[in-house]
Amino acid sequence: MQHARQLDELRRRVIPGVRKIAILRANGIGDFIFALPALEALRATYPDAEIVLLGKHWHAEFLRDRPGPVDRVVVVPPCRGVTVPPDADDDPAELDRFVSAMRRERFDLVIQLHGGGRYSNPLALRLGARLTIGLRAPDVPPLDRWLPYVYYQSEIHRYLEVAALAGAPPVTLDPRLAVTDRDLAESFAVLPETGEPLVALHPGAGAPDRRWPPEKFAAVGDALARAGAQVIVIGTEPERRLVEQVLAEMETAAEDLCGKLSLGGLAGLLSRCALAVSNDSGPLHLAAAVGTPTVGIFWCLNMITAGIPGRRRHRPVISWQVTCPVCGTDHSRGWCPCGNSFVAGIPVEDVVEPALDLLHSARESEQ
Repeated sequence: MQHARQLDELRRRVIPGVRKIAILRANGIGDFIFALPALEALRATYPDAEIVLLGKHWHAEFLRDRPGPVDRVVVVPPCRGVTVPPDADDDPAELDRFVSAMRRERFDLVIQLHGGGRYSNPLALRLGARLTIGLRAPDVPPLDRWLPYVYYQSEIHRYLEVAALAGAPPVTLDPRLAVTDRDLAESFAVLPETGEPLVALHPGAGAPDRRWPPEKFAAVGDALARAGAQVIVIGTEPERRLVEQVLAEMETAAEDLCGKLSLGGLAGLLSRCALAVSNDSGPLHLAAAVGTPTVGIFWCLNMITAGIPGRRRHRPVISWQVTCPVCGTDHSRGWCPCGNSFVAGIPVEDVVEPALDLLHSARESEQ
């Protein structure tokens, strides 16, 4: 109770003399997008401070010359549980060199937006900041200011709460990413303008339990093509099999853009789309962040953590299945080892209806 009262008091205080802030968030594109409102809050509260993202190589490439709250990216070397899995190898000497370099930066704040902190809090504490702020799961070393890590919470709200510990109130709930001329030029080089509204389908996802069947994506693509859309199917090279299955099942023509764009080029392409239909994945959240309406396919508990705010332009379709039909595992209480989809049971019509509605709304707004 005393800790909670102290946190309430701290939320009202801007920290004096802050010149440089390090943000530890070294994971995927969707994870970065969830943290954007917190970064915007910090930028608004500390407009003259340099905000340095401690991230991955893709952050450095993607954020180079991109307007936004991050001034600079420093790549974190392989670090168990942070940039590589806990059972992967890292190089202690390389990590020591990184820590020494970060200590020379003389950060005023190191803010851990990386999760519960089992591996990230020890790293944050080594960086020599005047103040460390972040999250803390049970049995994890505490930072100077911390909130308990409770898994079932909106990721966007979670990191806004952390920013509030630095005296930074929210300025937006909606993640937003700027699209650059370079992004658009790459997208037009791959797919010139045709005049038809573009609709992107993304059948991939980081885990099989979040993947809707390719044949159902194909049925949605056909419905949208019959409504006058130009359908494109996107994915990374590891998702090629899923993309090819969608294309093979479709009765109408669609563009295969699997593996043909950088992340920036994908942002440019998605910004040109009237709609994106996707599993809960990085491209879904990227589409929303560049202003594209979405129909997102979510497992019910992922909807709590990863649901996109707003319903005028974003329509979630939710699977409420929690028990694996093969092994009987209650997926809400533990990991299912079977690798089955927990969203496969969502009917095609449940996705087609909001997709056509949003496509119609996009056309009306252009008139």
